[in-house]
This record gives sequence, structure tokens and C-alpha cells, in this order.
Amino acid sequence: MSRYLFLYLFFVFLFALKLPYAQEIPRDYGIYGEKKNDYYDKITAAADSFREEKKEPEMKFMMDFSGYDLPKSKNEFQSIWHAEPVSQGISGMCWCFCTTSYFESEIYRLTSRQIKLSELYTVYWEYVEKTRRFVQERGDSEFGEGSESNAVKRIWKKYGTVPAEVFTGLKPEQKFHDHRQLYEEMITYLQYVKTNNLWNEEVVISTIKSILNHHLGEPPASFEYQGKTYTPTEFLQKAVKLNLEDYIDFLSLKQQPYYQKVEFEVPDNWWLNKDYYNIPLDEFMAIIKNAVRSNYSVCIGGDVSEAGYDSHYEVAMVPSFDIPAQFIDENARQLRFSNKTTEDDHGIHIVGYLEKDGKDWYLIKDSGSGARNGPNFGYYFYQEDYVKLKMLSFVVHKDLVTEILKKFESKN
Repeated sequence: MSRYLFLYLFFVFLFALKLPYAQEIPRDYGIYGEKKNDYYDKITAAADSFREEKKEPEMKFMMDFSGYDLPKSKNEFQSIWHAEPVSQGISGMCWCFCTTSYFESEIYRLTSRQIKLSELYTVYWEYVEKTRRFVQERGDSEFGEGSESNAVKRIWKKYGTVPAEVFTGLKPEQKFHDHRQLYEEMITYLQYVKTNNLWNEEVVISTIKSILNHHLGEPPASFEYQGKTYTPTEFLQKAVKLNLEDYIDFLSLKQQPYYQKVEFEVPDNWWLNKDYYNIPLDEFMAIIKNAVRSNYSVCIGGDVSEAGYDSHYEVAMVPSFDIPAQFIDENARQLRFSNKTTEDDHGIHIVGYLEKDGKDWYLIKDSGSGARNGPNFGYYFYQEDYVKLKMLSFVVHKDLVTEILKKFESKN
């Protein structure tokens, strides 16, 4: 082989060796991503579905609303100012949502100011007070999610109140209230306290607060609102400015004397409050009719479990197969309360009325999920017969009921 050929082959060989190193070495990179196995998920879902007990849809006997000329829109009603409906989520907070909404309307009626108040601030301290009584009564006190409208007044008098944005009771990115785990933790702890006779009030309340703080957050001792600093008590006095003594709770039940202040004998009246003004049914209904026509809203509560109550039609009526309208009186009402087919299920806010075919219909602002199944999001339409038979108590301003209150004064 010639010397030149050898040198040529030698340089070709060297070039071939160096060529890969003359180029940039490729690099791979990593990312975080969701681990998926779509087909396995499909298999799992099919297997779970096969194992599950097949459940028939839950059936309920309901009123047939076809053929009725029912209200279709909240815009048909003569409306009283109120804040937009807010959902209570998965919770038993209707008592606080409806009453807070009512007081927001009262602030506007009296001062033309719009203030959105925190429901969860009141709920937080209501649980604290329920805990206190539970300990003091050695466990012989109701500890449920529900309460009554006048609990809001009681809590505000002791703890004040705050604007909604200051204390939401929601965690970041949480869209809806869900108190299932919160309540389960509290009631489990209190059952443990009762079983073991651990009646140290300070310790028990401190533990309940720690549970509340974890789920709802800790309520503020002070806060900024529209450029001013307030404590919750100062906010009630200087911004809300409602005289809470001006608000009266009415009841209409035959089992107790009329024109006397009585106890509302339901579990949600867990502190056994006896400040309910018991009046005949005709006067009960007359106050509501007069209130809405005088631009006063009404906070009201009662039973929402009847055949004539439908969330998709958004109405509450009393079907004739239950009882004809002309027979709805204090006896029919008392019978249903006594046999527990009328219970204190739900609190709502009457924010308008409509006269239709000789009947009053009431525009109901409702924080429950059922009020969000129809086109009028957050509202129901109650016919007056339903209110007369099934609604048990309400709250109004005393200016509406001066003549009624005189009857109480003369009787007592």
C-alpha cells in the first residue's frame, strides 16, 4: 500500500471517530404529569358497576302540576329589596342564611345601605354556644346543625357580626360549604366527652374551636371595612345599626295559649327559648299579607316535605287530596304539628308577593339546593295556602304589629 493511500485512510478513520463528538449531544427533560391508565380505569369502573347493588330511582308521591297556571318568573312578583341568593351548600345553616338575608333587607329598608353580612361568623359562635350548653347540661342538650332565627340576634348581641368578605368559612378554591366532616368531628368528640364524663367547659370549648378553626378558619378580632377598623361588636353598633330588640318572633300553634309568649317546642330551639309570640292563625296570615304590601320582608320557617312542594316547578302548594283549601285552619295545622307531619325543616326569606287567581303567592329567597333546580335560581313561589298550613313561625319588625302587641300587654 502506498504511503499516500495509508495516510488518506488514516485521516478518514480519525474523522469517523471524531464525528459524533463534533455534534451536540441530545438531552432529555422531565415534567410532572398526571399518571393515567385509561383502559385500567375503564375496567375498574365496569367491575365496580357490576358489583354494585342495582338501585331503582327513588320514587315519591307528588302532586301533578300539569294544567295549572303557575308563576313562571320572579319578575312577575312585586319584589322587596334583597341581596342575591347565596347557597348554604351541604350544611344545616338555613336558619342563619335566611335570617342574615332578612337583616340585610332591613338594613336597606331603614338606611338604603347595602351590606353583605357573614353567615359563617354567626354559625361559628353558635356552635361554641351549643357546646357550652352541652357541657353545662351534661350532654342533655341538642347539638345539631340547625337552629332558629332568633339565634342570630342572640349571637350578634354577644359576639357582634362581620361583613361577608371578612369571614367566608371557605378555604381557598372551595366553591361550596360542606359541613359533613366538620359536624362529624364535633359530634364524635362530644360523644366521647359525654361517655367519659369530661365536663371541663374550658377544655371542651377550646377543642371545638380548634375543629371549627380547621374547617372554617378563625373569626377575626378586628378587621378593615371601607377604610375603617372595627371589632365585630363595633361593626354591629356603628355600621349595621339595627336595634335587635325591634324584631319579634311569632308562632301560631293551638297547643299553647294565644297572646302569650311561649316556647317553640322543636329540637332546633335547643336553648328552649320562650320568647315566641303565639297568635291565632288568621292574625298570623294577616301580618304576612300586610308586611309584603308595606315593603317589609319576612323571615319564615316551617315544613318543606309535602307532595305539593316541587323544586323543578319551583312551587309550594297544598293539593286537595291532602286537604281542601277551605278546611285549612288552626286544627289542621295543629294536627300536622302534633303527629310530626309538619316539622321545622327549613328557614326561608319572603321577598315579594303576587296576587294571582284570587290567591297570594309569595316570592321566596331560599339558600337550599332545591331552589337551584329551576330557571329562577335561588327562588321558590309559595301559594298562601301552603304558608297557612305548613309554615310555623316568622320574624318581623315591631312597627308592623303594634296592635297585636297591645293584646299581649292587656292579657299579661
